[in-house]
Amino acid sequence: MTDSDEPKRVGKRERLAAAAARIFHEQGVEKTTIADIARAADVPVGNVYYYFKTKDQLVQAAIGAHAEGLRNVVAELERNEVPADRLKELVRAWVGGRDLAARFGCPSGTLAAELDKRDDGLDRELAVVMRELIDWVRAQFAAMGREDAAELAVALVAAYQGISLLTNTFRDPELMVAEGRRLENWIDSLAA
Repeated sequence: MTDSDEPKRVGKRERLAAAAARIFHEQGVEKTTIADIARAADVPVGNVYYYFKTKDQLVQAAIGAHAEGLRNVVAELERNEVPADRLKELVRAWVGGRDLAARFGCPSGTLAAELDKRDDGLDRELAVVMRELIDWVRAQFAAMGREDAAELAVALVAAYQGISLLTNTFRDPELMVAEGRRLENWIDSLAA
């Protein structure tokens, strides 16, 4: 393999991981085939096995894509100097995904629920990603001077997960809009 081949290989692997995350979200892990992921990534099915030997390896790659997505969002949020504003921007980002949540639920939350029913440890790998989110939210509340930062972080993430479930259940994106406004007001009240 030459150096010029490397970017193509990395690109396919990343495309497959991103496609796996998206298709697992839309269809669920059990209903998704490797061919579905290959098609979504625009990669020949036979080439998938060069990168991922099993569907479980694709699940791990999807978890990695969730982690990378979270880190990208956090990096963007960190550009704001005010912790309360960072949290409100996070809420706005969640609300921005309301149509997708209405159709399929929260990408990480639905995957977590599905993986929890399996006995292969992949649920714990996703829990690490969810913990990263909670820890970052906790750090924002702590920077706001809140001694109850850990509890507030869990409350915020739980509120989002709950509204994602209801938004999906009722197929009503406006539920998330209303909850987003409430959460922003709540964050403001905690910063005062």
